[in-house]
Amino acid sequence: MDLKESTRRAVKYRRGGDIIIVIHDGRGWFDPLGEAEAKGDVFSLVEHLAGVGFAEGLNHVAGLVGYEPAKPAWTRPLREAQADRLVPDRWQARRRPWPGSLTWRYLTGERALSGNTLRDGIRQERIREGPNGSMWAAHSNDNGFVTGWEERGPQWRGFASGGAKVLFRLGQLDARRICVAEAAIDAMSLAEIEGPRDDSLYLSTGGGWAPATEAAIRALAERPNALLVAATDNNQQGAAYARRLASIAVETGCGYERLQPTAGDWNEDLKAMKERRNEEDLPHAQRPRQG
Repeated sequence: MDLKESTRRAVKYRRGGDIIIVIHDGRGWFDPLGEAEAKGDVFSLVEHLAGVGFAEGLNHVAGLVGYEPAKPAWTRPLREAQADRLVPDRWQARRRPWPGSLTWRYLTGERALSGNTLRDGIRQERIREGPNGSMWAAHSNDNGFVTGWEERGPQWRGFASGGAKVLFRLGQLDARRICVAEAAIDAMSLAEIEGPRDDSLYLSTGGGWAPATEAAIRALAERPNALLVAATDNNQQGAAYARRLASIAVETGCGYERLQPTAGDWNEDLKAMKERRNEEDLPHAQRPRQG
């Protein structure tokens, strides 16, 4: 189990180059790198992993009866009372980050984002203060209605309870250049690396690919003279998302580019860029010795 890349409701498992994500409290799964039909219940999972038919898969499952796998101890309890509140109300109840706040220090320190980038996100109503110094990054539909938010912090990553992933959006809403990343922090990092550009809209799928996410991307790709940029991570999952975006570009007839970070993701590239700048700004006598 990949605890770092897992959330309470979507637990990622790895086996070699294979990835399986378990959802619905253990009652469902899907393969983010596979075809659309690579999903289902425990029986289809055994068939998928063992490469057997349904009858033999039944025998495999029967052999597992009575085995209780170890589960991670989630440190964040479910808050049913909060989940019952309407998603937009919960969003509006949170404060905007400000210079010196815990969220501001997390994003400018650990994540190396600049104050100007945060001010852009705050001005566009995309960022809120989460609990314990975490960040909430809003997902919204085509009408600007907040459907949920990505949650990222020093010790926590997840998505809003009761919320729905559509798209995190930062930049010019009517832009023709549409850059799709996998996380809001990566979208903000790419915007900062690029300037940002006035002709660009920076998006995040929140690490998912819901039907509403695909529909929203298609609607943007159908704009006149649209350019769809796959700015996904530099790994297998990022390549799989890029292929999906390329298919949308072909089907809608828009332009397409693959923009790939040098490191694993755009936030790592942003940190490396700022580290190089800091080293170049050091006086010669203070620069580290070259090995």
